Amino acid sequence: MPTASSVPAVPRNATFWVRVLALAVMVTQALISVTGSVVRVTGSGLGCPTWPECFPGSMVPVAHPEVATLHQVIEFGNRTLTGVIGFIALGCFVAAWRVRPRRPRLVRLALVMPLGVVAQAIIGGLTVRVDLAWWSVSVHYMASAVLIWLAAHLYKAAREGDREPVLVITPAMRRLLVALTAVTAAMLVAGTLVTAAGPHGGDPDTPRLDLPIPRLVEVHGLLVMAYVCLLAVFGVWLRSARPTKGLLRAYIAACVLVLAQGALGSVQYAIGVPAVLVVLHVTGSTLVIIVTALLWGESRYRGPVPAESAPTAKAPVAA
Repeated sequence: MPTASSVPAVPRNATFWVRVLALAVMVTQALISVTGSVVRVTGSGLGCPTWPECFPGSMVPVAHPEVATLHQVIEFGNRTLTGVIGFIALGCFVAAWRVRPRRPRLVRLALVMPLGVVAQAIIGGLTVRVDLAWWSVSVHYMASAVLIWLAAHLYKAAREGDREPVLVITPAMRRLLVALTAVTAAMLVAGTLVTAAGPHGGDPDTPRLDLPIPRLVEVHGLLVMAYVCLLAVFGVWLRSARPTKGLLRAYIAACVLVLAQGALGSVQYAIGVPAVLVVLHVTGSTLVIIVTALLWGESRYRGPVPAESAPTAKAPVAA
């Protein structure tokens, strides 16, 4: 008969699952912003004209003479994705909670994810209730941007330790990253205002922001240029530092993405803001948020991932 000592302790896999689910949360949070842009450019924002129901008395799309079936499917699909993200985020929190020894920072970041999805759904519902008012759409996107940023930090936290952070760059470079983050936020806000004044409001009857689009585009473009300049200065200073591979990868990715975004934005404005390019531009914006967050995270070292405790093996019960 086997004894307790002969039964190997099975390592807990909570840390592994936190990594997997944190990556899934980050990807799906970015994806819902992209699908939201599809809703907007196809005019499907009121495909489900009520919230939380799709139509009065129905949680799912139903045949309606005034609402195209395609618009219903697109809007309902976006809402369904919110539920999927919620389950993934909840699973990530449960996995983080089960890690032993307990990692408070990881748990806090993981907890933000399901709570953020709830807030995201409420803001989305408000957007529908106010008939896609431009300011509500802007707030909805910025809420998603914050969650993407935090999801990237959760992903980073799942792959590092919990020691006090030690800078791998100079304090001046860290301050430069603070400025870069502030410019990123301003750049995103300006982008939402360009969208608010532009032709893709989510519904043909949605009032647009009454500001001159060329001026808004200029402000957005200047902020993109500021991001590029700050990134260039950071790169010059990076040559005299001892960057980690992770920091170098994040920096190179940020350079490539922001230049691609700038080129894409210029092209889409020059040829009349076609829907496909709008979706690609939103996709690029989510990637810029992620790499900027990772650039911030990689500028500090928190040590290796702590070894996870294995559960105590119990002796089998004799038959």
